[in-house]
Amino acid sequence: MMSGATAGMGHDGVVRAGRGGVVGPRGGVEATGSLSDSADRLWRRLQLDRIAGGRQAGHVIHEDMRQHPRTVRAFMGIRWLLLGETVVGLTAVFIAAVLWSRGEHVPWAVWFRSTVVLFLTASLYVFAWRAQLGYWWAYSRLRLFSRIFPIVTLIVATIPGLYPGWMVVEQIVFSLLMIGIGDLLTTDHMRAAFPRPDRTTGADGAGPRPGGVDS
Repeated sequence: MMSGATAGMGHDGVVRAGRGGVVGPRGGVEATGSLSDSADRLWRRLQLDRIAGGRQAGHVIHEDMRQHPRTVRAFMGIRWLLLGETVVGLTAVFIAAVLWSRGEHVPWAVWFRSTVVLFLTASLYVFAWRAQLGYWWAYSRLRLFSRIFPIVTLIVATIPGLYPGWMVVEQIVFSLLMIGIGDLLTTDHMRAAFPRPDRTTGADGAGPRPGGVDS
């Protein structure tokens, strides 16, 4: 593993990265920090990127773009928004449980919706984690979901009598948080940092270094 803060192309065609990370042809980026590093090794050992990402599983952005200040700030914002979604989901479960304990009727749709939100948020955490490590497939999944789920959520929320008023509010807040994630993912910088593989992918699975983005 190389040290320093630079990234370049080695003689073997593999993109080498500094700051404690290495971008390999299909190995991805080894994260600094023992917990994240261990989780990343286990994830790659199980080949879950290949399962989730398909033929684009090995496409990883360049290390300089992954560690660019704007990229780091974007994912920091995404983590905060995901934390907000977690709070919203747990709050919904708490309210439903309190109402049920008081003997009030809680529609099955409330329990179903609350469970789905928590599982969805957990999957988004995974996508954000892999995307922050540079995996294009995870970025594209996170970006797609941030577009689709707010629309679906708001449509379902308008169905008369399906949810109580407090859960309608919960769905609106959830949608706004998802829209915020989508906004962070679709900035000019993030589009440049995560170019489409079909346009830029080389034989080593990593595209050429994106340029023209300043901090």
